[in-house]
Amino acid sequence: MDLQTPIRQGSRIYKIYANRLARLGIFKVEDFLYHTPFRFDDYSLVSKINKVQPGETVTIKGKVVDIKNIFTRGFRRIQKSTVTDETGTIETIWFNQPFILNIIKKGDIVSLSGKVRRNLNKNVLESPEYEVSISNGENIHTGRLVPIYPETRGVSSKWLRKQVYLTLKENEQNLEEFLPNKIIKEEKLISLKKAIYNAHFPKTLEQAEEAKKRLAFNELLLIQLNGLIKRDQWKKIKSGKKFEIKKFEEKIEEYIQNLPFELTNSQKKAIAEMLADLSLDKPMNRLLEGDVGSGKTVVATIAIHLAFLNKLQSVLMTPTEILAQQHYSTIHNLLSPLGVKVELATSSTKRTKNKNRKNGQSDVIVGTHAVLFRKINRKKLGLVIIDEQQRFGVEQRAIMRDKGQNPHFLTMTATPIPRTVALTMYGDLDLSYLDEMPKGRQRVKTWLVGEEKRNNAYRWIEKQIKENNDQAFIICPFIEESESMVTVKAATAEFEKLKNKIFSELSVCLLHGKMKATEKDSALSKFREGKFN
Repeated sequence: MDLQTPIRQGSRIYKIYANRLARLGIFKVEDFLYHTPFRFDDYSLVSKINKVQPGETVTIKGKVVDIKNIFTRGFRRIQKSTVTDETGTIETIWFNQPFILNIIKKGDIVSLSGKVRRNLNKNVLESPEYEVSISNGENIHTGRLVPIYPETRGVSSKWLRKQVYLTLKENEQNLEEFLPNKIIKEEKLISLKKAIYNAHFPKTLEQAEEAKKRLAFNELLLIQLNGLIKRDQWKKIKSGKKFEIKKFEEKIEEYIQNLPFELTNSQKKAIAEMLADLSLDKPMNRLLEGDVGSGKTVVATIAIHLAFLNKLQSVLMTPTEILAQQHYSTIHNLLSPLGVKVELATSSTKRTKNKNRKNGQSDVIVGTHAVLFRKINRKKLGLVIIDEQQRFGVEQRAIMRDKGQNPHFLTMTATPIPRTVALTMYGDLDLSYLDEMPKGRQRVKTWLVGEEKRNNAYRWIEKQIKENNDQAFIICPFIEESESMVTVKAATAEFEKLKNKIFSELSVCLLHGKMKATEKDSALSKFREGKFN
């Protein structure tokens, strides 16, 4: 099959496996080659049977002189075989794998890899990996570094390993090198063909690392080239929303001077870069990166205020309702005194809250994905701000772009991305970086507390709350208990434990995204008022 053949158009077995493979991101034959292993089992120590030692992980090769099912009292079936070579004999045992007798037959030459154990004064290979040897065939499941892949239900590493091997053998001549020799030499890379083979079937771990380096180089290069293409395409787009800057310089400066805090140098630089973009006849496409508390929202409000002065509408989209409410509160407090109408748009906000405004006539709409379904005046939309852009797909950003006439885009993220990585991953975006905190911000300290010291940490938290009248957040990744990640605490279960056992003398409340809007507002308000610790 050709490397570009879709899985659903491949062999009968591929059609059967198509949905399972899709869960692994394998949609065409070529994708097998780039579904790389996350580790290797080392079965490279090949030994004669009389040389094996208990506790060793070895590979032995020999002839099957006997193989059978044995039934135990508990109705379990054990598969037992006897394998011999010119130096001796060894027993192998598998548990509840009766199908093995359909694969391994008496008289077969097999390769077996596993850990040697001592049982009844003799060496035994327990549940070894197995492979029936073929004349002039290469072992891929035993006797080497064996790749272990990300799996899904119904697709094992052994099956994937075989497909990768067959794909490589059938398409070896179709793996065309696309990097110039000059770059390969300068970057000390290996060839593409060698990299793909060694990524799956290396002789040493050093070869696997070399392969990983080459494939990582390819991936980053293609991401960066794609970003540059997008940047070039973006430059050719003409925006119908060129902002007037000089006309409103005094009002913008007055707004900045009236802020209840002084802007940092990095904020001032980011604002200057942003205003320069907004003054052009091509749409801005800028990434504003900064840690939590570095003042990204304030920078965004200046762009929103300028859009308002230009009689244009702004939209700020966030991934969660709680974050949307937080942004709404900040923007409303800063801009509503200047006559800016701010609307909150989430799945739980009722339209009656905005009954005095025609839908789409607000100066600023702050919300979640619900914004995508709001009517927006196409001619008025001048600025789109996306918070935590990695949480939104390309299609969602395209929908927002289509709601206006090529509006300006400002993307914000608090994810700590090194500058060089950001320029690579988001090559289509211009980058502004807030690398300092506003004056008066308390320095954030981070500790990693192991399970054995968790109770001491809880006692320390309780002491801080009682002695200093502090408050604390305890954040859990799931709302309900997860069957697939039993070690991860769910918010509801952890809440009951903290409330009734750990902090029984304190007032504890629960807040999560599945609560009703009124319940969330009530919990946050009471927390601000100090009614909860």
